[in-house]
Amino acid sequence: MMKKLGLTALLLGAALVVAWNYVPLPGSSSWSAEELRLIRSLSIERLAALPADPSNRVADLPAAAEFGQRLFFDTRLSGNGSIACATCHRPELMFTDGFQLAMGAALGPRHTPSLVGLAHSPWYYWDGRKDSQWSQALAPLEAAIEHDIDRLQVARLIDSDSDYRQMYNALFGALPVIPATPLAASPLGDEQQQINWNSLSSAQQNAVSGIFANLGKSIAAYERKLMPGATRFDEYVGSIAASSELDQGELLSSVELAGLRLFIGKAQCVSCHNGPLFTNHEFHNTGVLSIAGQLPSMGRYDGIRTARSDPFNCQGEFSDAEQADCIELRFARDDNTLVGAQKTPTLRNVSWTAPYMHGGQLATLAAVLKHYNEAPLSMLSHNEAKPLGLRPVELRQLEAFIRTLSAPLAADPKWLQPPVDSAESN
Repeated sequence: MMKKLGLTALLLGAALVVAWNYVPLPGSSSWSAEELRLIRSLSIERLAALPADPSNRVADLPAAAEFGQRLFFDTRLSGNGSIACATCHRPELMFTDGFQLAMGAALGPRHTPSLVGLAHSPWYYWDGRKDSQWSQALAPLEAAIEHDIDRLQVARLIDSDSDYRQMYNALFGALPVIPATPLAASPLGDEQQQINWNSLSSAQQNAVSGIFANLGKSIAAYERKLMPGATRFDEYVGSIAASSELDQGELLSSVELAGLRLFIGKAQCVSCHNGPLFTNHEFHNTGVLSIAGQLPSMGRYDGIRTARSDPFNCQGEFSDAEQADCIELRFARDDNTLVGAQKTPTLRNVSWTAPYMHGGQLATLAAVLKHYNEAPLSMLSHNEAKPLGLRPVELRQLEAFIRTLSAPLAADPKWLQPPVDSAESN
């Protein structure tokens, strides 16, 4: 009798283990109509055409993208001659750098986000303090911890390089006269650079800032070429759209399909990570710990105020937009609920862009999922995320699905490396 009871207990235990890990394959009745709608809405095939940028009249000109590509990889656009945009946005790392915090001329305060697909977003930086891709491209150049170069020297570089001068003139008209002195000047530089900037006439300041803005517009034209490619998930979506049979297990495993079900359902990921880029382009406080050694970030609360005071914003004198075009900037909310809120990043290629969060606080996808599963209290304001209560097996399933969202870029390979005749390759 005891032997029979022992055997029964053993078999029952084995059955429980199997049941715990069992994931049914989606069959013809697996996905409801609403689930299918959600799944299809996430497909790369649903990604709309790249929106026009009315603030940048050269945004979609091939010549501007070629000029911008040269600038993007040119280390001469830095105070020490060793830092380019590509230093922190490396093509082989999906245009991130792999570090917890960005490293330019010095250690930066934030984690480097990917540039892939970013041109679809109305806001830039983790706190959204820039409202266009071209204005974002300008900020690192003058930041002491990044490129650490002033805008007068940037203008002189364009004037002194015959290829650059020719490309600039073809896009923006004849390059204005660059002041011979002082050597360095910027309204955002150190004390001496600011004194030098104030020694220039208003017309000279405007001319230099105009050149500076046009370089940002060219870099943005290049970055608009960086688009994500179709993944295994997208292939799966295509297969269920083309077939009356929903069982496409050869494209996604049972574990990955279980993760997809969690993603659009119980785990609530799709609440913020929705649409073909798996982001709503909004800002949320999800209780992420502050960056070590820093005070908690005010996030979007400060970011929208900075964007509205930026001379390079959509409404500024260097923008090509009409006032009516700047709807995002004019009507963006700026209430107290945005305290500590950070921008929702895309999940496309996320398995290749560790670490995660605005300060690289979480090293792995598993750590990210653990954070959202527990939803700790926020140090600032409220935590929008609520504990999910997922079991360990469900967390593994969810991670398995998220890993299906990575694939090589859809961009022409020529955009993923320095131009062969660029200054850096000479």
